Amino acid sequence: MTDVQQALATIRRGAAEIISEADLATKLAAGRPLRVKAGFDPTAPDLHLGHTVLINKLRQFQDLGHQVVFLIGDFTGMIGDPTGKSATRPPLTRDQVLANAETYKAQVFKILDPARTEVRFNSEWMDRLSSAEMIRLAGQYTVARMLERDDFSKRFRGEQPIAIHEFLYPLVQGYDSVALKADVELGGTDQKFNLLMGRTLQKTYGQDPQTVLMMPILEGLDGVQKMSKSLGNYVGVNDAPGEMYQKLLSIPDALTWRYFELLSFRPAAEVDALRADVDKGANPQEAKKILAREIIARFHGEDVAATAHRSAGNVIRHGEIPEDVPEVEVPAAQGTLPVAAVLRLAGLVQNASQARDVLQRGAVFIDGQPCAADLVLAVGDVRVIQAGKKKIARVKIIAEG
Repeated sequence: MTDVQQALATIRRGAAEIISEADLATKLAAGRPLRVKAGFDPTAPDLHLGHTVLINKLRQFQDLGHQVVFLIGDFTGMIGDPTGKSATRPPLTRDQVLANAETYKAQVFKILDPARTEVRFNSEWMDRLSSAEMIRLAGQYTVARMLERDDFSKRFRGEQPIAIHEFLYPLVQGYDSVALKADVELGGTDQKFNLLMGRTLQKTYGQDPQTVLMMPILEGLDGVQKMSKSLGNYVGVNDAPGEMYQKLLSIPDALTWRYFELLSFRPAAEVDALRADVDKGANPQEAKKILAREIIARFHGEDVAATAHRSAGNVIRHGEIPEDVPEVEVPAAQGTLPVAAVLRLAGLVQNASQARDVLQRGAVFIDGQPCAADLVLAVGDVRVIQAGKKKIARVKIIAEG
């Protein structure tokens, strides 16, 4: 086990709130491996980098010598977590929950160490809980206290329905901590009420209350709204390497260090040095490339990460030609074609007006080099042509007929 202060510095990195840090320090000083719990309701099968903020922190606990309990909420998943919702969320079937759980496990073990991960399902104890025991559990909290939760309070004031079973969700999540004898529980800032419920119930059941560690919600590629598939501002764990690379290089410069803090395992001193270089005038894109390669290596391997920048779809204005570019044949009736016509016939622009626009803006590249607006291509020419940031093809000029 590492020194307590060093461990606290690692754990504190990127955290939004710890309740309480003094209690955590005491637990760390005891010198035994802590049971660090995080619950996941498998409501969707695919993870994005926003989800991994929490999983990365779990891995840091593992690297410090602690045991992670990765709790799959197959029981709570059938209730439906109302957190942040303005209406009751429809529950999943058990088959849906179990199918999604298997997909989750395949993805999280790209980050977590399986040897230090205990995978549990909360149906193990909740299915065995009798009706009388469930009533006793429900008796540990009042309706007035439940309505202190922000989403419940808003719905109550707005005269929107709240189903009785929704009150069970935070109680069951809290009871999970009792059943697992958790020393620490991790969750997002939107889970504070549920996380604190665990502390309350552990005291009721005669256990030492868990430390609560909350991680912030990661902004998406737009730098404004939280990362979300529905908003299209996400980087998926299963995204292709080239797609990951392109997305991560597209984040706003101001978001770079936020992503390093929450997604990178690089030492803080190394990140500080990169930031200092950028502050002195270095290109922030170079820092983003370092981050992109680290994340791609995590999910696809080091060898793939080293060549991800050459995958199709990346911008080639720096002279790097993708390896798997779609091929298009363009006929030339007179043996030659001006580049504006080639762009249109190859489907790289929609019309002649758009062709003129991208050429005037200097947004056309041929074989990785800026293209002159008056360039003429001839039958037999084969060129990799890019128009704008996304349209790219290997174009072959052929004789018409």
